[in-house]
Amino acid sequence: MSRWLFSPRTDLLAFGGVALASAAVAFGGSALGITGETPLWAWLLFVVGIDVAHVWSTLFRVYLDGEELRRHPLRYAAAPLASYAAGVSLHAVSGPLFWRLLAYAAAWHFVRQQVGWMALYGRRAGDGARQRGFDALAVYAVTLGPLLWWHARLPRPFWWFVENDFTALPHWVGLAALLGQLIIGAAWLLHALRGPERHWGKVVLLLSTWVAWFGGIVLAKSDFEFTVLNVALHGIPYLVLLFRYAQGRARDAGYGAGRALLKLGAVGFVAFLVALAFLEELGWDTAVWHDHPEVFGAHGFELSEGALALVVPLLALPQLTHYLLDGFVWRTREDPKLVHRLGWSAAAD
Repeated sequence: MSRWLFSPRTDLLAFGGVALASAAVAFGGSALGITGETPLWAWLLFVVGIDVAHVWSTLFRVYLDGEELRRHPLRYAAAPLASYAAGVSLHAVSGPLFWRLLAYAAAWHFVRQQVGWMALYGRRAGDGARQRGFDALAVYAVTLGPLLWWHARLPRPFWWFVENDFTALPHWVGLAALLGQLIIGAAWLLHALRGPERHWGKVVLLLSTWVAWFGGIVLAKSDFEFTVLNVALHGIPYLVLLFRYAQGRARDAGYGAGRALLKLGAVGFVAFLVALAFLEELGWDTAVWHDHPEVFGAHGFELSEGALALVVPLLALPQLTHYLLDGFVWRTREDPKLVHRLGWSAAAD
C-alpha cells in the first residue's frame, strides 16, 4: 500500500504546488492590473500549453499504442466517429446548443477527473468501499458547490466556452451548494485528520481542488483568474500521469511511435503535445474565432452556418474524444498492465 500516487515530492508539487502557484498568478496578476480578458502570454501558456496540450496527451495512452488499439479496436474507432457525428448533428440544429452541451460535458469531465484522482489514491491505499464513497462525496462537494453557485450568479465576468453556455438557476441553489460544500468538506477533513494514519496525499488533493474551484469560480472576478485556476490543476497533473505512463509503457515491447517520441524525455513529450495544440488553435483561429491575429496572422475566413456545423465539431474532436475515453482508459480492472506501467506494482510500493 502507498499513500502517494507518484511520490511525496511529485504529488505535493503536482497538486498542492500547482494550486498555490496558479492562485498566486491569478490573484497576483489581478493586483497588478490584469482584470479583464486573459492576456496573450497567459493564453499561450495556460490554454495552449496546458489545457489543449493535455487533451492531446491521450495519444500516448491510446492512439500511438498499437497494442492498446488492438485490445479495444471498436471502442477507439467509435469514440471519435460517434463524437463527430453527434457534434455535427447538434451544431446543425443549433450552434448555441452545441456549445452549451459541450460546456456541460467539459465541466463534468473536470469534476470527474478530480474524483478519479481521489479514486486512484484510494486504490493505492487499499481503502474499502465506504471510505472510497466518502472520498468521492467530498470531491463532488468541493467541485459541484462552486459550479452550482456559478449557475445561480449568472452572468459572471467569464463563461466556460462562450457567452450564455450555462443556464441560470435560482439564487438559493448557490447558497445551498456552498453550504453543502462547507459541511461535507469539513466533515471529510475532520475524519481524515483525526485517524491514526493520516492520508496526506488525499488531503492535499482535496484542498488543492478547493483552491482551484472555489478560487477560480467564486472568488474570480475576471476571465484571466478563472482561466489560470481552472486550467492549471486540471492539466498539469494529467500531463505528469501521462508521462509516467508513457515511460512505463516504453519499457515494454510494441509501443512503436510512442517510444520514439519519448527519446527526448519530458522536453520532447511536452514539445510534441504543445505543437499539436498550436496547430489545433491555428485551425480554431483561422476558421472560427479570429481572436489572435498577432499569433496566427490575419488570414482567416468566414464560414457559412452549414460549413461551421462540419468544421467546429471537427476542431472539437480531440477534446470530445478525450472526454469520452478518459472515463475508460484509467480503469485498472480493465487493463492488468496499467498498474505495472504506472509503477504501482507491489514491488514499487
